[in-house]
Amino acid sequence: MIQKIVDSVPAQKGDRIVEIGPGAGAITGPMLEKYGNVIAVEIDQRMVEHLSEEFPDLKVVNQDILKSDWDDFIKSDSPVHVVGNLPYYITSQILFKVLEYRKQISSAILMMQKEVAERIVAEPRNKEYGILSVQAQLMSSPEILFDVHPGVFSPPPNVDSAVLKLTFDKPDLTCSDKNLKTVVRMAFNQRRKKLSNALKRLDIELPQDEFDFNLRAEALEPSEYEKLTACLEQLGTFS
Repeated sequence: MIQKIVDSVPAQKGDRIVEIGPGAGAITGPMLEKYGNVIAVEIDQRMVEHLSEEFPDLKVVNQDILKSDWDDFIKSDSPVHVVGNLPYYITSQILFKVLEYRKQISSAILMMQKEVAERIVAEPRNKEYGILSVQAQLMSSPEILFDVHPGVFSPPPNVDSAVLKLTFDKPDLTCSDKNLKTVVRMAFNQRRKKLSNALKRLDIELPQDEFDFNLRAEALEPSEYEKLTACLEQLGTFS
């Protein structure tokens, strides 16, 4: 399984690999051997000392990935690939960070709880479809590569995992990331209501001739959220 994860990184020798939370370095060593240019970002000081001793050629950054300035380790003349086994309780936060820096990243190979991966690739009119689905699909091409059975871990967790690949091949958005997040979160935070009610806090007259606001949040395609946000920006909604 370790080799399967390492081989799924679409990198060439010399590309920059940024590993989030390497822990004891189960996949760090094979990646270092295969790609050479690996930076590990680890919050646990004990693991930092272990990694530094185990892999002398590895650059280790002792930081909290959510509080780090990502420019410190993703700035590179070669393509950058992010790899990590994401802790469940901060999976969404790390994903949003990866999406925020997408213009500097070629791909991300991320292990996470299977149900979160399924939400990311979910299609509209599906109960799994939500905030993560819209943003990830607008900002990348997400794909579940394979499942990871609990038995490969020690100790085995109570949930199934999956390895997700994000390829950053999408054009620039026609609206700002910040305003897109505002619209999408507002819509899905009241997903059982019609969009006209869910977006009421925007306190503007919604462009009824271009969008059907009688629909619920899960009915809109990601591209429609982008179009709606761009339209609202033109109306001066966020100024």
